[in-house]
Amino acid sequence: MHDLQMTMDDGVRAIPIPGLPEIVSGENIGNLISDQCLMNDTPPCVGDLIVVAQKIVSKSENAVVELSTQTPNDEAYRLAQIVGKDPRLVQIVLDQSTRVVRAVQGVLIVETHHGFVCANAGVDHSNIEGDETVTILPVDSDRSAEIIRGAFLRRTGRKVGVVISDTFNRPWREGSINVAIGIAGFDPLQDLRGTEDDFNREMTTSVVSLADEVASMAQLVMGEAGRVPAAIVRGVKWNPGDHSKTRLLRPANQDLFR
Repeated sequence: MHDLQMTMDDGVRAIPIPGLPEIVSGENIGNLISDQCLMNDTPPCVGDLIVVAQKIVSKSENAVVELSTQTPNDEAYRLAQIVGKDPRLVQIVLDQSTRVVRAVQGVLIVETHHGFVCANAGVDHSNIEGDETVTILPVDSDRSAEIIRGAFLRRTGRKVGVVISDTFNRPWREGSINVAIGIAGFDPLQDLRGTEDDFNREMTTSVVSLADEVASMAQLVMGEAGRVPAAIVRGVKWNPGDHSKTRLLRPANQDLFR
């Protein structure tokens, strides 16, 4: 459990991957990103973690909805009045959700079909052409990550891990942060239970969300704008394996705030 793989000995780096084209439906972004790494003279190393913004994954998979296609139901109209949002947008949010967690002026928090608790079910206007167009989260972001991972192996010969990231807000703290919504090739959690701290005391509760930390580090070079929707994070300790984003989701019976 604690035999972590170290990719480098000189610290941790986040390397942006600029130069990608505007992504459209049907494009193989794994091929595009891996080829761009080579073109940028930043080839991947064995053990790198590749972080890819959800937005370009959604675009490539046609996870895009036009507001004009929506016919809001009564619940969408009711919630739209509470939160002050377009009823058509609220209908899309409801379609992507299993339950509404909180609805107040300007804020609609829901639980998505994937199990994420977040604002607007990840439905987003930003970084997409058209005022009437929004992206939704990929249907299966783990599968999306695995496809990208396979492309890197085929085109570069390097075994990497992949994170699909999105920007979430957090309770109790101001500001948003990048988190993992899909993973492939590695354990997203670093379980330190049973190891010793600096004073030789056994740690009994320490489980680190490694995938979220990697996503956050990548965001420092990806930004919220600027057309850098992917990055390499190099030098991180991680365990290879076949894991799912569900490993990051706290079970309902252990969530004190449900």
